Amino acid sequence: MNAKGLIDSPMPYVQQTNGMPSPPWRDASFPENADRTCNRLLIVAPHVVQYSSPLFREIAQRTQLNILVAYCSMQGAESGVDPGFGVKVSWDTPLLEGYPWTNIPNRALRSGLGHFFGLFNPGLWTLIRDGHFDAVLICGYYFASAWIALAAAKCYGTPALFVSDSHSLQSWRAQSGWKVRIKKILLQRIFSLVDAVVVSSSGGIEYLKSLGFPEDRVVLAPSAVDNKWWTGQAAKVDRNAARAAWGIPAGSSVAFFCGKLQRWKGPLDLLEAFALANVPNSYLSFAGDGPERSNLERRAAELGLTDRVRFLGFLNQSQLPSAYCAADLFVLPSLFEPFGLVVNEAMLCGLPVAVSDRVGARFDLVRPDENGFVFPAGNVEALAAILRQILQDPERRAHMGAAARHRMETWSPREYADSFVRAVNLVAKGRVSS
Repeated sequence: MNAKGLIDSPMPYVQQTNGMPSPPWRDASFPENADRTCNRLLIVAPHVVQYSSPLFREIAQRTQLNILVAYCSMQGAESGVDPGFGVKVSWDTPLLEGYPWTNIPNRALRSGLGHFFGLFNPGLWTLIRDGHFDAVLICGYYFASAWIALAAAKCYGTPALFVSDSHSLQSWRAQSGWKVRIKKILLQRIFSLVDAVVVSSSGGIEYLKSLGFPEDRVVLAPSAVDNKWWTGQAAKVDRNAARAAWGIPAGSSVAFFCGKLQRWKGPLDLLEAFALANVPNSYLSFAGDGPERSNLERRAAELGLTDRVRFLGFLNQSQLPSAYCAADLFVLPSLFEPFGLVVNEAMLCGLPVAVSDRVGARFDLVRPDENGFVFPAGNVEALAAILRQILQDPERRAHMGAAARHRMETWSPREYADSFVRAVNLVAKGRVSS
């Protein structure tokens, strides 16, 4: 949907029901005679994210909540160059179906997601003033419109929540002690402004506690993907055909990376570890694109691994299940990773996983030696030892892959939506989350 030519008021509510019951509203605000037995939640999202859409659909089905998603940008829903991948992206799964949403016009002088004032949506103020919401949930605090929404919620007495996927004060670059201390003070002030915080992992709970935020005002909403879609697609994959498409022999073992090829994702560490492990008849596949691709290709040639390393390029959602199912081990060696939803995807496709200790998913999804491994970020030798161990043991891989699928049975959009109900109840009704 295009915001071109709109005034500073929300676009009319766009009904995307897909057979679902119609919500009680007729536009982006709630009429006075609307059903007041349900809590009314406004979700302020900076842009359209392919991972969020199935979660919003799940929340929309909860009878305890009436939700409206207010997008500050339609980036993600429209075809365009993704700055992280460095290539044109047009997602091939439905992003705007099954839940109510509206697009608030962006009035930024220089629009974009890469800087604080790139999203400036004054229409949020009007929406919150007139919307009769029981709570406003703001996805992040790193863009100007988040603060417009927070100020409006404060002005009109509407409880406000932040979503945070952080689990550490550290970033992927080394930071001096004084910078970390200043960052901690700023974050303490920021989080003190909201009534509750929704986090994506148990590591996030400890992180908020370290900032002095009351634990009883933190709600864990499992950071999930569309489990049913992933398991359904994985079940259809012909593993040998998928391998043949990538030029990988059927009887070999394969380590797999999926993500943006950027330094902080650690793809070069994985390549070096693969070379060091030197497992016979093994291959390494990279799905994704980005600024590190040329460096990886050059280094693979220097190591004499050109014939055993595959660069698959950017793969759309519908192509990824085949790539996962063609592999034997998924590796995410990130130097910084708030959560890492690719871990969910890999486990749903039956892969054991090896992740660095900077990956947020490790707190709740990865059970060392049961369904995966955790190694120190940047430690090439430790990762090489894992590759050497698991790529030569098909029986253990099968056992760990089954355990990975089993773990995901209770980490899904269902639990995510239940958590949102608890979070809104916590701030709107004054009930403490169980």
